[in-house]
Amino acid sequence: MSIPVILASSSPSRRALLLQAGICPTIRVSRVDEDAVIRRFAANADMKVEDMPTEQRVMVLSRAKAHAVQAAYREQENTINRARRSTAIEERVNPLIGRTTTELLGGPLGTIAANPGLAGLKKGPLLIGSDSMFEFDGVAYGKPHTAEKAFERIAQMRGKSGTLWTGHTLIDLASGRELSEISSARVHFADYSDEEIRAYVETGEPLEVAGSFTLEGLGGAFIDSVSGDPHGIQGLSLPLVRQMATRLGFFWPDLWNLKRDKRGRLAINGDSRALLKHVSQPGDGFIDCACGHKHWGLHGAAGVLLFRRDTFTGEITHVALQRRAVWSIEGGTWGNPGGALSTGESPFEGGLREAWEEAGIAPQDIDIVGAHTEDHGPWAYTTLLAFERPGHSVKPHVTDNESIDVVWKRVSDVESLPLLSYFKADWLDDLHRARQISRAMATN
Repeated sequence: MSIPVILASSSPSRRALLLQAGICPTIRVSRVDEDAVIRRFAANADMKVEDMPTEQRVMVLSRAKAHAVQAAYREQENTINRARRSTAIEERVNPLIGRTTTELLGGPLGTIAANPGLAGLKKGPLLIGSDSMFEFDGVAYGKPHTAEKAFERIAQMRGKSGTLWTGHTLIDLASGRELSEISSARVHFADYSDEEIRAYVETGEPLEVAGSFTLEGLGGAFIDSVSGDPHGIQGLSLPLVRQMATRLGFFWPDLWNLKRDKRGRLAINGDSRALLKHVSQPGDGFIDCACGHKHWGLHGAAGVLLFRRDTFTGEITHVALQRRAVWSIEGGTWGNPGGALSTGESPFEGGLREAWEEAGIAPQDIDIVGAHTEDHGPWAYTTLLAFERPGHSVKPHVTDNESIDVVWKRVSDVESLPLLSYFKADWLDDLHRARQISRAMATN
């Protein structure tokens, strides 16, 4: 199997470049405050922000993004290690033969937690952090964000040239080794009209890209020529990334997970169930199950069912629930955050990642106290039962377009909500499990 690649960016251009290079990455957005990172670095270096060279800024930001995602994986692993030492309920359920008996285990989690997942790799995953800025007339420009700024900048660049700087940071998560490098390219702009600028800005494309232009999109027609690395203009220098990966000990072809299926179509690891045109993350895809249903997740799926307990009594009072987007399966219903496991992930890793991505539930703020798996043979869903950690406050919230709402709900109100069918079938059992665990913890 190929070595997983993690891209610490939501940039469509960076992902597209990796796809063209045969790599479908797992996307982990860093969510760093870029302005705060730059201000902090400048203050520590005893310099003014405006005096920071553009190439230094992109290097600092690429490191910050990569380090933020690296830290998220470490926190995830710490949470899993705590869970391995916890008292828990675990059961494997095969709906084709009936539900097994729930058993309270006095020892650590068993088979579910025994899967080391990505943390067990001797090499990789390879984490890529990147940041780009456009330097024009000695001024560093990031994303304009507004139509007014975009128009002003594009008008200033008309018939002139500037430099696009891109910082790259690569980390081997297994060893912790990392490298940082910079690429640059000189961009020469055409002599376009104000009307063309307005039309371009109205498309929205230049608002969220460094320098207010793209080479691969509509903006490409307004660029006369490029001197230097053209890939860097799209946010990632593939030649440089390959060189850096090689220096970290990776064989570049080992990162290729896009292969042709028997019909010549690009798919993850050549699996026709994971055609590239249908995939956002490695592991996406439907499985035809023996139970007669289609299930999402080629490697299975997992999610976190997070409970809040009363500080003094230990009584379970609330549960963190997600209201699913209208466009999704059973849209508008409530359930716990979760989704498909990415390639190589354990159920613990995938469930924690999904909870963070979909609901802003950070792994360091929760304790996994139990887990159970509904095992269909070719597909399985693992529910991670979790409690809010003492002294921590989880504030679940909407983080992407997969949710209408993500909030704490009183456990007494859950049955009155329109629930996702699978969640509804397990809710009372899961609440019973959580209460059992809470009582067991109180007596220890």
